[in-house]
Amino acid sequence: RCCCCCCWVSCRVLIFETVFFLLTPPAMPAFLVEISVIFAREILEACVIIGNYRKVVKAQKDKEDPWEDDQVNKFLKIIWLAAAAAATVAAVMITALGIGLNAAGGELDDKVADIIEGVSKLVAAVCIAQLSLKVPTWLGIYPKKNKIMLSEEITRRDLWFNVAWNIWREVAEIGAFLIPFFLNDEGAEAIPLSGIVGLLVGLFCGALIYAVSMILKDKRRLCIFLVVITGWLSMGLFTGGCHEIEEAAGETPYAWKIKGDFWSKKEFPMALFKPFGYTNSPTILWLVCLPVWAIILAALHIIKYQKVKKISGKEAAETDTAKV
Repeated sequence: RCCCCCCWVSCRVLIFETVFFLLTPPAMPAFLVEISVIFAREILEACVIIGNYRKVVKAQKDKEDPWEDDQVNKFLKIIWLAAAAAATVAAVMITALGIGLNAAGGELDDKVADIIEGVSKLVAAVCIAQLSLKVPTWLGIYPKKNKIMLSEEITRRDLWFNVAWNIWREVAEIGAFLIPFFLNDEGAEAIPLSGIVGLLVGLFCGALIYAVSMILKDKRRLCIFLVVITGWLSMGLFTGGCHEIEEAAGETPYAWKIKGDFWSKKEFPMALFKPFGYTNSPTILWLVCLPVWAIILAALHIIKYQKVKKISGKEAAETDTAKV
């Protein structure tokens, strides 16, 4: 009888453990929202940059002096090659830095990282601002028969540099933000799943923006859309770059702070607007830089439009005189 009782107890324990194992979901890999936000934010920014350059290059087939398909395909290929090369270089650099810091048991100095990131964002802001100013010419809205417009032709060199620099910066920023997680075992375990989620979110939002640009068939509407998106991104990069340097040198007082996870610049969904200048806790410098850069961009667009209008008027008058 004793033997039967032991067997019965053992069977019950075995059955209980089996049912518990079947009903209990397997342990999910570690997940951190902070890592997903990093990936989503930078990938979205990269998608906006690549998407705008692709749209501008494709639009060269619809101008008065259209490009051949071969030339368009070559320039589209340059975009992908520049992006791939820049991403590879940035990934190798960040991996080497992370391995070195891990082996040395050290950390990247916060002030140095802030200054490097700030300067890179300022350079990117200028590059994207130039793209915003050149979009009307590249789309054929402004005539290209005068010297000013002829100097704004899309060149391989400009395309290589602008795409490569911005994609290198995006990937390098992802790596720089991930270094603290690399040095932490739990953080390192969360990178794969969190990174995939962030990547998908960034790609989805970037695809939506690109889809809108594809839907706009009217050149003027497309021009306004691309000018606004690139200008908005340039404003965010300039303000963010100034803020990074501000953090290294000493922050100005905060104007206000909006509480709540929903409004946090480090949480979804508002983190996706950070590249465009959003923050839930702006400093005085932040509030000054954002409108100042917006005014500068708007002024440059107006000055350029007035120059084009003036030169076009002179050329029209000269043509009429010649006919007479």
